[in-house]
Amino acid sequence: MASLRGFLERHTAARFVLAGIANTAFGFVVYSGAILLGVPVWGALLAGVLAGVVFNYVTIGGYAFRQLSCRNFPWFVACYAVVYLTNLGLIELLAFRGLGVILAQAVVTVPLAVLSYLMMRYLVFTGSAQ
Repeated sequence: MASLRGFLERHTAARFVLAGIANTAFGFVVYSGAILLGVPVWGALLAGVLAGVVFNYVTIGGYAFRQLSCRNFPWFVACYAVVYLTNLGLIELLAFRGLGVILAQAVVTVPLAVLSYLMMRYLVFTGSAQ
């Protein structure tokens, strides 16, 4: 357990993955619940993003990158907007190809996590140690 704690302390990307798992689960539940309630894809996706943005800022900024400063929040929101639009486009593309919208969201989760990490690391939390 101590070696895992030490590993997490030294590796921002590993902390990002842990925070991302919690954030993704929360957002996916909100998204899927909204879809099952009959909300259009764009609205369900937006609900998931809006419901999680503050929680995600705390977990990503505070836990993963160790930078919980209000000055980063506008950049965080801007990156989230880019991820949201990319996510929506990919879901629409996969749904057009016959994949259900919930499964499509599951398929794009990992590539969007990589995009999100890169944007957060190089555009939002630029002063954090690796």
